[in-house]
Amino acid sequence: MKLQNKKIEYGDWQTPIELAQKVCGLLVKEGIKPKSLIEPTFGTGAFLIAALETFPTIKFAVGSEINLSYYETAQNLLKKNGRKYIANLIHGDFFKINWSEVVKSLPEPILIIGNPPWVTNTKLSTLAGTNLPRKSNVQNHRGIEAITGKSNFDISESIILKILNAVEEKKAVLAVLCKTDVARKVLENLWRRKFPLESSKIYFIDSMRYFRAAVDACLLFISTSKEHHNSICKIYNSLVDSKESKIIGLRENRLIADIQLFEKYKNLISKENNIIQWRSGIKHDCSKVMELTKENDVYRNDLGELVELEDDFLYLLLKSSDIAKGPPFDFSKRMLVTQKSIGEDTKYIKHTTPKTWKYLNRHSELLDNRSSQIYKKQPRFSIFGVGVYSFTPWKVAISGFYKLLKFSVIGPVNQKPVVLDDTCYFLGFNSEQEAACVSQILNSKEAAEFYSAFIFWDKKRPINKDILDLLDIQKLAEELNLPCRLNSFKTIPEKSLQLAFMK
Repeated sequence: MKLQNKKIEYGDWQTPIELAQKVCGLLVKEGIKPKSLIEPTFGTGAFLIAALETFPTIKFAVGSEINLSYYETAQNLLKKNGRKYIANLIHGDFFKINWSEVVKSLPEPILIIGNPPWVTNTKLSTLAGTNLPRKSNVQNHRGIEAITGKSNFDISESIILKILNAVEEKKAVLAVLCKTDVARKVLENLWRRKFPLESSKIYFIDSMRYFRAAVDACLLFISTSKEHHNSICKIYNSLVDSKESKIIGLRENRLIADIQLFEKYKNLISKENNIIQWRSGIKHDCSKVMELTKENDVYRNDLGELVELEDDFLYLLLKSSDIAKGPPFDFSKRMLVTQKSIGEDTKYIKHTTPKTWKYLNRHSELLDNRSSQIYKKQPRFSIFGVGVYSFTPWKVAISGFYKLLKFSVIGPVNQKPVVLDDTCYFLGFNSEQEAACVSQILNSKEAAEFYSAFIFWDKKRPINKDILDLLDIQKLAEELNLPCRLNSFKTIPEKSLQLAFMK
């Protein structure tokens, strides 16, 4: 295995002593006076050394490290420490240690401190790594969610939860560096199962400064309590901030990004199925073949080939970047849309548009070998996320990737509907008036604040269908005194959409 792969597998971004000391200094301000210290994956020992130097109350130090060289480095550094304490430093795999047994005899309070590896189980698997927890569906995802990637999780998440479970009956404080998204997942897990928590805090850190890593990272602080089940977490913009910037938490069985905004706008949450439903754009997973640019009377695909195709199955395409920029839109791209609905037989393309059929067959190897499981056992050249809603003449759309709450109206071009790719979300309408009215509602300050209560902007895809569907658009229209008759949006008549598709 290459050195870089080893670096990734074992989370080899060692904590600078400066950062370890700052974290310990913050814990002093919190009034922490631990008697025992646990460092789950201690590396070269920065946190061990900083904690032992900061807290004279520590009498026991426990930890594990899988890398022998780092283990020996940390041991040598600890030998130079003049303090009296009992150490149990283990050279081995964190996941193979019975931590419940290890902590049984440790005096309280216990301080868990460290920097677990910032790598996912999927990444480790691609590296043929062995530093993995036992396989399990840790987030209880459904089958389709596991297939589409939601079962991927960070190794640090497993480490943090495992060590917290081991000290559940003890008075303990956890202070670990991790990705911000991991910190939230850990908290959500604990909140949902009513883990005994006294308080929780997240302090953002400058990961580029300390680790040369472009990732949203933080210090996760948790204190346990046998008498409390606290389900909020204060957010601080840095380790030195004394005032929180906002509070997140669990409310109505959902992770909330801003408790204050949630309380202000919770009356706008849709209690039943929304009158109109958000949809994602079309998914094909083969842009080299399915996305083309028109050049005179022919098309150029993303392989650089010039091809001659019928126009029947080619639709003007907008992607996330187009939606984020807003109008006027760049309609240079086309998408080859092979189905009107999921599972529809594609053989009819052979008879209606022979050039398109020949083109698809010429690139069948690329299409047949798409990695996603959703195409398995489907008709050949299938796409996903397609239905009558995909061909609505008017749409109100938003990018799922960009950190921007901006909704745009998209109309037909030459009486043919425009389609979106699967990085976008949209509502479909039959008329421009309907789309314009809903766009006005969604672009209001009130809608922006409502959605901000649920959106975590550091996520790779911060905006999704689940969040968009939360807003009761009809109720907000009434509060804004906008004359939108949303009852007419309940259903888009199938026949009218078939006509739009045929144009």
